Order: sequence, then structure tokens, then C-alpha cells
Amino acid sequence: MRILLIEDDMNLCDTLSFQLKREGHEVELCHDGRDGLDLFIQDAYDLILLDRMLPTMNGLLVLKKARNAGVHTPVIMITALGELYDRIEGLDTGADDYLTKPFAFEELMARIRSLGRRSGKWETHETLSYGDISYDPGMRELFGPAGSLLLSGREGRLLEVFLREPDAVLRRMVLLSRVWGADAAVEESNLDTYIHFLRKRLHTVGSILTLSTIRGVGYRLEIPDVS
Repeated sequence: MRILLIEDDMNLCDTLSFQLKREGHEVELCHDGRDGLDLFIQDAYDLILLDRMLPTMNGLLVLKKARNAGVHTPVIMITALGELYDRIEGLDTGADDYLTKPFAFEELMARIRSLGRRSGKWETHETLSYGDISYDPGMRELFGPAGSLLLSGREGRLLEVFLREPDAVLRRMVLLSRVWGADAAVEESNLDTYIHFLRKRLHTVGSILTLSTIRGVGYRLEIPDVS
């Protein structure tokens, strides 16, 4: 899972980042409200851990602006403000859960697992299926009518993004952020190269699925209309 941690407590960031990575998650850190909002609205993460009291823009405003921009990424607010009113305000603004500092890491992981069960999207190593293919992210193995093959890490991540939103048009910048990272210095042509690789992999396993180019926007994984 890709997690964005927006928190200005450097010690807490370091601790949580280490623990989450040890659990197998990818973690990106941000210590500022405005910068956090810029990353949030890229819609490149599976989960946001959001502090309420941040420099330049408080967490509630970050959350409100992201929700108004149409970003529905699950959010767990982590804050020292634990009064009933504070929790209600956070949840009403759009948070999916609210965790009061100090907290045990085990409780945070339980909250993350609970959100995953609700969404059905974050099960570890779940097999993803669409049309005539299935993909095991843990093994990075793609299965189709003509057999199976192993994908590279980048190919696998790109395919996983498409399989989690089949039939949706995914913008180029969203794909670049989700696969390479929001701050990665990567040429857009790299995306086109990996799209080419994925098309070849789909063909190799005998799939009828197509990765369609939506000119000027991005790409879509779809079942072709043969009628």
C-alpha cells in the first residue's frame, strides 16, 4: 500500500515511516499543510495519515480542499486533539477514522486493516482479476488464457493500478505519481515505454484486454467491444 504521512513531528514521522515500511508499505513523508495538499490531490496514494495541526495550512482545511477537489482517498487523522467535538469535526470534514495521540502502532495498524476490509482494496497479496486475466501482486505473476509470466516491479505496479480501476480513464500524471512516486524526476516517455511493455505482456498470455490510449488524457484498461 502507498501511504502519504502528512505530519510535522519529525520524530513521529521517522518512527511511523520505519514501522510502516517494516510492514511492507511504501511511505512518503510531508511536513507542511500546503505541500501535503498538493500531494494529496494528485490522487496517487492508497491511504493518507493526516495530522490536524500543521504549518501553513491545518489538516482540516487540507482534508476539506482535497474532498472538494473530488479526491476520495481514505484518511486517518492523527492528532493530539481528542475531545468529542474535535473527533466529530474531523469525521464530518471527511476523515474515515480519527486516532488520538499518543497511540500504539498496533492500534494504527488495526485501523488500517479495518479500512482495508471496508474498501476491499488493500488485502495483502490479493489476486486481482479482470476480464480473462488475473494478477498476483505478491509474486508479480500474470495469468491469462495462454499461460503465465512474471512481470518486473514497475510493470507489476502499473498493471496493479489499472486492475484496481478497470474501465476508468487514468490520467498520465496520476499513473506517473502512483507508479514512480509523486516527487520522482521521470520523463513522461517512460510511461509510454511501460505501457508498450504491458501491451506485449497481455498479448503473450493470450489476453483480449486492451490498454487504450485516450489522446491528450491518459490510458484505459478495457475489454474491447467485439459486437
